[in-house]
Amino acid sequence: MNGFALHERPTESASWRIALPHTAAAVPVARALVRTALSEVEHPADSDTAELLTAELVANAVEHTAGRGPIELVVELLPSGCQVEVHDPDPAPPGHLAQAVIEEPDPWQEGGRGLLLIRTLSSSCGHRPTPSGKAVWFTLPAIPAQRRRPA
Repeated sequence: MNGFALHERPTESASWRIALPHTAAAVPVARALVRTALSEVEHPADSDTAELLTAELVANAVEHTAGRGPIELVVELLPSGCQVEVHDPDPAPPGHLAQAVIEEPDPWQEGGRGLLLIRTLSSSCGHRPTPSGKAVWFTLPAIPAQRRRPA
């Protein structure tokens, strides 16, 4: 293998869109979809981080939005990295995701770290309104081959 092959990235995009139940059962399904999507196309984004952040977005959508309708997971793999979106029916912005400063989570509380993880571990994140509520998203960059862990 020559030196140029170490830096090659996928040249095409791929995407998945799936409706998930508005229950905690959606979290492992979402993780599995992201893991499968990244491995099927041998995408160079960090699968462990993508799974963790996806689980946080889905868990937040289930826990903090009302409704019985499904939430939607959208995974887009690009040559530059991956983007994951979770669509839910609540138009309200997600907590402190877009604020410049986030309060430290209470070490004695079980929750309160999800958005901090998303902001810290993603290359970018945010939210946008949709016709039926909002989409909350994060992106992860492609990792050069020489920095990836062996499979």
